[in-house]
Amino acid sequence: MTTSGGGGFCDCGDTEAWKEGPYCQKHELNTSEIEEEEDPLVHLSEDMIARAYNIFAIMFRYAVEILTWEKEDELPADLEMVENSDTYYCMLFNDEVHTYEQVIYTLQKAVNCTQKEAIGFATTVDRDGRRSVRYGDFQYCEQAKSVIVRSTSRQTKPLKVQVMHSSIVAHQNFGLKLLSWLGNIIGYSDGLRRILCQVGLQEGPDGENYSLVDRLMLSDSKLWKGARSVYHQLFMSSLLMDLKYKKLFAVRFAKNYERLQYDYVTDDHDREFSIADLSVQIFTVPSLARMLITEENLMTIIIKTFMDHLRHRDAQGRFQFERYTALQAFKFRRVQSLILDLKYVLISKPTEWSDELRQKFLEGFDAFLELLKCMQGMDPITRQVGQHIEMEPEWEAAFTLQMKLTHIISMMQDWCALDEKVLIEAYKKCLAVLMQCHSGFTDGEQPITLSICGHSVETIRYCVSQEKVSIHLPVSRLLAGLHALLSKSEVAYKFPELLPLSELSPPMLIEHPLRCLVLCAQVHAGMWRRNGFSLVNQIYYYHNVKCRREMFDKDIVMLQTGVSMMDPNHFLMIMLSRFELYQIFSTPDYGTRFSSEVTHKDVVQQNNTLIEEMLYLIIMLVGERFSPGVGLVNAADEIKREIIHQLSIRPMAHSELVKSLPEDENKETGMESVIEAVAHFKKPGLTGRGMYELKPECAKEFNLYFYHFSRAEQSKAEEAQRKLKRQNREDTALPPPVLPPFCPLFESLVNILQSDVMLCIMGTILQWAVEHNGYAWSESMLQRVLHLIGMALREEKQHLENVAEGHVVTFTFSQKISRPGEAPNNSPSILAMLETLQNAPYLEVHKDMIRWILKTFNAIKKVRESSSTSPVAETGGGAIMEENSRDKDKAERKRKAEIARLRREKIMAQMSEMQRHFIDENRELFQQTLDLDASPSAVFDHSPVASDMTLTALGPAQTRVPEQRQFITCILCQEEQEVKVESRAMVLAAFIQRSTVLSKNRSKFIQDPEKYDPLFTHPDLSCGTHTGSCGHIMHAHCWQRYFDSVQAKEQRRQQRLRLHTSYDVENGEFLCPLCECLSNTVIPLLLPPRNIFNSRLNFSEQPNLTQWIRTISQQIKALQVLKKEENTVSSKNLENMDKLQLPEGFRPDFRPKNPYSESIREMLTTFGTATYKVGLKVHPNEEDPRVPIMCWGSCAYTIQSTERILSDEDKPLFGPLPCRLDDCLRSLTRFAAAHWTVASLPVVQGHFCKLFASLVPDENHGDLPCILDIDMFHLLVGLVLAFPALQCQDFSGTSLGTGDLHIFHLVTMAHIVQILLTSCTGENGMDQENPIGEEELAVLDLYKTLHQYTGSALKETPSAWHLWRSVRAGITPFLKCSALFFHYLNGVPSPSEVQVIGTSHFEHLCNYLSLPSNLICLFQENSEIMNSLIESWCHNNEVKRYLEGERDAISYPRESNKLIDLPEDYSSLINQASNFSCPKSGGDKSRAPTLCLVCGTLLCSQSYCCQTELEGEDVGACTAHTYSCGSGVGIFLRVRECQVLFLAGKTKGCFYAPPYLDDYGETDQGLRRGNPLHLCTERFKKIQKLWQQHSITEEIGHAQEANQTLVGIDWQHL
Repeated sequence: MTTSGGGGFCDCGDTEAWKEGPYCQKHELNTSEIEEEEDPLVHLSEDMIARAYNIFAIMFRYAVEILTWEKEDELPADLEMVENSDTYYCMLFNDEVHTYEQVIYTLQKAVNCTQKEAIGFATTVDRDGRRSVRYGDFQYCEQAKSVIVRSTSRQTKPLKVQVMHSSIVAHQNFGLKLLSWLGNIIGYSDGLRRILCQVGLQEGPDGENYSLVDRLMLSDSKLWKGARSVYHQLFMSSLLMDLKYKKLFAVRFAKNYERLQYDYVTDDHDREFSIADLSVQIFTVPSLARMLITEENLMTIIIKTFMDHLRHRDAQGRFQFERYTALQAFKFRRVQSLILDLKYVLISKPTEWSDELRQKFLEGFDAFLELLKCMQGMDPITRQVGQHIEMEPEWEAAFTLQMKLTHIISMMQDWCALDEKVLIEAYKKCLAVLMQCHSGFTDGEQPITLSICGHSVETIRYCVSQEKVSIHLPVSRLLAGLHALLSKSEVAYKFPELLPLSELSPPMLIEHPLRCLVLCAQVHAGMWRRNGFSLVNQIYYYHNVKCRREMFDKDIVMLQTGVSMMDPNHFLMIMLSRFELYQIFSTPDYGTRFSSEVTHKDVVQQNNTLIEEMLYLIIMLVGERFSPGVGLVNAADEIKREIIHQLSIRPMAHSELVKSLPEDENKETGMESVIEAVAHFKKPGLTGRGMYELKPECAKEFNLYFYHFSRAEQSKAEEAQRKLKRQNREDTALPPPVLPPFCPLFESLVNILQSDVMLCIMGTILQWAVEHNGYAWSESMLQRVLHLIGMALREEKQHLENVAEGHVVTFTFSQKISRPGEAPNNSPSILAMLETLQNAPYLEVHKDMIRWILKTFNAIKKVRESSSTSPVAETGGGAIMEENSRDKDKAERKRKAEIARLRREKIMAQMSEMQRHFIDENRELFQQTLDLDASPSAVFDHSPVASDMTLTALGPAQTRVPEQRQFITCILCQEEQEVKVESRAMVLAAFIQRSTVLSKNRSKFIQDPEKYDPLFTHPDLSCGTHTGSCGHIMHAHCWQRYFDSVQAKEQRRQQRLRLHTSYDVENGEFLCPLCECLSNTVIPLLLPPRNIFNSRLNFSEQPNLTQWIRTISQQIKALQVLKKEENTVSSKNLENMDKLQLPEGFRPDFRPKNPYSESIREMLTTFGTATYKVGLKVHPNEEDPRVPIMCWGSCAYTIQSTERILSDEDKPLFGPLPCRLDDCLRSLTRFAAAHWTVASLPVVQGHFCKLFASLVPDENHGDLPCILDIDMFHLLVGLVLAFPALQCQDFSGTSLGTGDLHIFHLVTMAHIVQILLTSCTGENGMDQENPIGEEELAVLDLYKTLHQYTGSALKETPSAWHLWRSVRAGITPFLKCSALFFHYLNGVPSPSEVQVIGTSHFEHLCNYLSLPSNLICLFQENSEIMNSLIESWCHNNEVKRYLEGERDAISYPRESNKLIDLPEDYSSLINQASNFSCPKSGGDKSRAPTLCLVCGTLLCSQSYCCQTELEGEDVGACTAHTYSCGSGVGIFLRVRECQVLFLAGKTKGCFYAPPYLDDYGETDQGLRRGNPLHLCTERFKKIQKLWQQHSITEEIGHAQEANQTLVGIDWQHL
């Protein structure tokens, strides 16, 4: 699954494009009818054909003429006009060198345009390839041209600009229109298409190479982008869709191939705009490719063209990539596309061969060998001794070439394997080329003779560490591949006489690959350190999965080939000599001399590593037989083995596994076919990805010395496998696995294990280990020797099991290792030394392995002895002996485990005893800490007071709770302090943000924040202020110090580097010092404020609602009169004062004392101002009368969003909330309740009067919103929290609690009326089914009252049962929010019934909030005043308009907002995005279509065309959208990248894992792997939860802190 820019056409019905099933279901039916391909011209009349031919010929010729016309100021002779206007265009052309920014800047300077216009020009130039930037006379245009050229020629080549005559531009535009028209016309009929093809390929009068199509192709690189794409489109819809002409076109293309490629290499446009790119349409068609190879010799042409471009050679004719300039690098990248063409030609293998094809393929193969010959031995290196290399040599080009050719080399071998004759010829040719490469083999290298153990061999003196050596040996490696094919296809046994196997010189074959492997060993041993990183990188790639198939693997095969043809003793001696270890093993007691001289430590270390590497190489030569042709295996076995070894390291995800396996030319690894056999799949959870785990039964195939392991992987795998064995209570030996047999051609390889030199090497190393103090040896050396002995014993056992009757087994390793050494020094036998080592205390780790070897040896011995007598009984005996020793082992292990267990238990008992003592001694200390740790609610739950009584959260009957003392530790200074009114302030880090998460109307936003009045919140909650906190507490002064230091650091940072940080200090942001959570202010920690204000005695009878409303109205009136008086101060007003009748006990002149300490007051102001600043996006101003409103609003909004989240997740209201949320809500509510003490009293009283007037009208406040346009919970919070400002002047004895209760009842009733007015309950007559109780009747009654007051505009009476149900559903969210609010405000613990999930909590909520459970009783109890209030509410103009259907209103309960619904299959999103065109640039496809997950809008992101201006800065479409849709926060899905994008403001953003997974449980960001993706609902819910919890900004902060590269991205341009 990928997203492409389109182009090409459908392959349905093209039998060559599909392996099987070339038709879709729609066209499958008609296949039987298609007989022979008929000539499409038969459907057209002669006359029609002739006319069409003429018209097409004239048009096509005209278009080609004018497009390829080179003069800028005159037209072709036949187009010259009589009167010539002299106007010109200054035409700017596209190139791939200059950036958008450079072009925009230059244009602003050159043609004096605005930045917007320059962006428009640049976008068009990029899209169409050219654009006129000035129109006028020649001089005027020429001047612009010179400025552009001058300003862009400094760094690179200048922008291409031409001053063109206006008539030429006009003709060219017309020519393009004609070509597009031709493309449309031929769509109507196949006959017309055929005619156009004839016209295009008709050869012109000038003989060959002059058809119109040729002319266009050959001037391709001179045309601009727009013209190219038009005529390419025309070629595709004509030549490539007519099968007859497709062939003719392919021939023309192949004939012009060299010219076209040359043009492309020098052209500066990308490949997709070059005609050369059409090769993919032609060369991938098998029949065409085959035809072009045989008729046009295409293979040879491509390879020769390729070699022509790489001209740099050294004296030996090898490629040389030194002094590599940027221009050469650019050319080299271009030349590589030729390799792609070769790959297209070879990708479909021939099924039958003609002699012609054989001949041309072998010609191509010759050319290919020439290419490889130029690579054989390129980039040779010499070891640096003494000082470090000065300049790192250029190595990347050679490796890039090798990587690109890897698949070609494999495909060449695949082609050869398909035909025996071709294979034999290719083998001979390859061998001949290798001989040529080696012809200077012995020059200047003296022959020497080596001898060990009575064997001697002649070779040459050569030291890898002193001479030149190269890692590039493609010819040798190709020969190794072909040799394995000879063995696999059995050609070697069928036609031995045709093969030059007798002429082969094995020492010559192995020489170079052996040098290469020695080089790797020496690099590991640290001998080439001074050659710098270039060599380390080369060795890395040599082994890397991208290259190893045609490099390292083939070198091993080549050595195996050599060894299988020569005496293994000779091979081992040559190998010792190349590894520079010959001295050590050929001189007896060399080791003792060596250590006695106490040589340089490095040298000892180097030698040890080299010995280890050499042993490892021998293990590989004998053990790696999983290449088809070397061992009797197939390709599937090879992949299985790779997977088993990868999964032995650790369980892996599908994508990791695919990366660690080599891909073939079709990007396939073949893994799917075998993975089920070797691994289990484990599905992923909410994070992470699906994993494959190795099946336990495959563990026995694990080979510790698997040749594709890197050092790190090997040690990880060893550890993992040993751990697994320990878990399964097995011994931890990792013996060599059982191996498949070799192919006959390689059979003699195993003899290396029992050769004399090998036994001598093994014996020597074991001898060193036995006398372990005298020698320099290493354990891993010993481990490798043990592994080799194990391999030899396994081999012998297999030989014995598979031996045919009457044959003698020639592999007698077990006998050889039990023989002691020769006479002079009588060294003990290998077996004896192993038995000695079994008990050596310093080899604890290898004991299991040695034991396994001895066991296997005994088993083989028994089999050998029994082969003379009856075999069965004997082996049985061996098995019994084995059993016995195993039982002993088990018993021993059990005993040890038992001892260890007892010891553990004893220690644990001692520890718990000590703990008990400590607790006893420090009992009271523990008591104290327990008291402190328990949060208040926890204490109440256990207190006997709370359990028996009903808990009431507000009103005169409010449950009194004993005050808890709170001790808190500051996270910065670690000091503990009690929270008191008069102590220094403690604060929580908090983050305030604007939010639209609950919004029901996203299109609404504040026009002028300076004049906006936020007193009444509309029920659509279009934008709220949300406060969150991480819950970490500090002293206010500690925080102040911390924040000052953050600011100072920021100023220093700005002077040093201009990067953004993840937080914006100028906006007051900082990271919490403990958890690094983004914060922008602090909330003060307070005690329940109500208990502080409410200290007066309640001595009078508390008034009921009616009386209370009257009293309050009088008090408000008195305040208003006083306010008027103040405004008109004069001498009279003193008398008026006395006349003013003040309500009893009301003292408006009284100013309460602020109970809080200076520091707490300061923090109240700080947080209040921050809320005001962020919520309204204005400058901070602590005197502004809107500050208290914003604080109450933030408190209400945060509680509402918490209630929504709990309801959506079906969690109980007072269940266990996360403690950071609990702390945040408590602190926020208490802060909001205390904030009036630092605000101006008259202002807060004024707010209260206005809020109160919205429910109880008075003549002074006219223009208040109607009851439908007020969010009742915001109103409740505002009234309750502003009320103390009025109540503090009331000395009549009415308590604060009474006021709370009456306000709450009043607002609840208003909300019920609101619900009834907007409820759209439907059908009548449901009542008979549902019993009617008092609630239903009461509601019906109230509804009728409303009906009466609204003048019958309300709908007819619906069923009572429905009515009550909708009232209950509508009011529940309000009651839940109120319960949370009063719980945190008054600190009354929640009733236990509301803490569990399940049953409806409606009654319990009502009790807790001291409401009657039949809510309508409220109306009945207070009917005298309520009826008049209801009447005043219903008579409002807006209510009438709503009921008459002239406006909308929010209905209750409000639906939860969710992110948009995403399709299950990702491809539908891709389709949606591919149909989306950029809204601003005239139907152009958008480059980065991005979907807003909040509202579902598709945006054109990250492009100049859709940038808009926001607050004086240019921002991209997504950033602009976040401000209108999410108040600055946005969640987007980038469709082409399959990536979720979080944005917050202009400088913050991060990428987040998408909710789409493939079948392997992995995301595919960037759609790189292309597996089908499906929606994972859990992950999508997780993103939705982040959004609902307002955690997006926090998530971005954490991501940016964790990954500094995210900070540098210009998020505002997305």
